[in-house]
Amino acid sequence: MSYRVFLVDDHGVFRSGVRAELAREDAIEVVGEAGTVAESVAGILSVAPDVVLLDVHMPDGGGVAVLRGVTDGAPRAKLEKMPVFLALSVSDAAEDVIATIRAGARGYVTKTISGQELADAVRRVAEGDAVFSPRLAGFVLDSFTGRSPVPEPALDPELDSLTPRELEVLRLLARGYTYKEIAEDLFISVKTVETHASNVLRKTQQSNRNALTRWAHTRHLAD
Repeated sequence: MSYRVFLVDDHGVFRSGVRAELAREDAIEVVGEAGTVAESVAGILSVAPDVVLLDVHMPDGGGVAVLRGVTDGAPRAKLEKMPVFLALSVSDAAEDVIATIRAGARGYVTKTISGQELADAVRRVAEGDAVFSPRLAGFVLDSFTGRSPVPEPALDPELDSLTPRELEVLRLLARGYTYKEIAEDLFISVKTVETHASNVLRKTQQSNRNALTRWAHTRHLAD
């Protein structure tokens, strides 16, 4: 059995290292990689890997945003099956582990893992197992038995309704970027930025850009 893997991490040097480690495994093929949420979602939907190695924290939203973007886009992309997500993160904080698993990841390992252990984790999640670094499984068990100190995330329907690209545009709007600057930063046209901004205003039920900026700042989206 051969497994196709997609790498998501905003550090290119780290992706290169992971790719080199996995290249030693005959049954694992790295079929793509990306360093932003939007590129990751597009790449995953395009190549339909078996397993996605998922960074938890990235500047434009991180692992949970990638999970949501792929889930939302899967029907349009007509994926035969959803890929399995394995978080690979420097963080071993309970809130990160629980949030990522709640979003749909099948496992969570830290970046201290060896190349051989990572390859084994890829195979295991692809075959249906749940995989966690030592002590992290306890966070998940505590969460599902109600003993976790980490509270359930608050529901925010307006924010959750945004696509990954709309969330990117919102963050930049909240930071004071002009439409032209956003277009240049995201490599899209000004007209496309205007369309995304209009969608964001409608979905968040804000009347204008000033109100939208205040709304975004209350949710720390401009940080």
